Amino acid sequence: MQSRLSRAHLKARESVFAGGPDLYRGENQAICPPNLAECVAAMEDCCEEAYEAQKFLRHGTQDFPRMNKVLESQRVFLLVDEGTIRRYKADLIDEIEPAIAELIERAEHGLKNLIKKESALKAKVEAAQARPLRPAVGTTTTQKQEARRLQMLAKQRERLDEEVRQLEAEVQALERGAAKTKRRLR
Repeated sequence: MQSRLSRAHLKARESVFAGGPDLYRGENQAICPPNLAECVAAMEDCCEEAYEAQKFLRHGTQDFPRMNKVLESQRVFLLVDEGTIRRYKADLIDEIEPAIAELIERAEHGLKNLIKKESALKAKVEAAQARPLRPAVGTTTTQKQEARRLQMLAKQRERLDEEVRQLEAEVQALERGAAKTKRRLR
């Protein structure tokens, strides 16, 4: 197979080799000796093969700097003794425990306030229920307002009861979390 370069017009070249008068026919009809044509074709094929090999090599090694960096990296494992781990645990306890205690204290304080509000509302509802209800036919404006007020207080009491339940659940969750943290840190 001849390469693309070997297809060049060799007739227009003038040979520097003496091949005899029968090979030379003039500038326009010059004939290249067969040995020279084969030599040129072989050289072109070698050049083309070298180019392809260089291209293949470049394609195969273009990622070399990155791969070299990846292969150079190493993992370092640090082994720590038990005393160091205990010291870090103690430091962590000293940092976290006051914050947890403060949160629990705030939740308990909020719960006490809500319990006080609940008991005050219960007392108001009981006082309102203890009053005799008058017939609706002869109700005055103040009685209607009082009835609305009682309904609003009852709804407010229900909301506060729900808030108390939520806060109690939150306090219990915080206490469980604090107990788990203390157990883990010991």
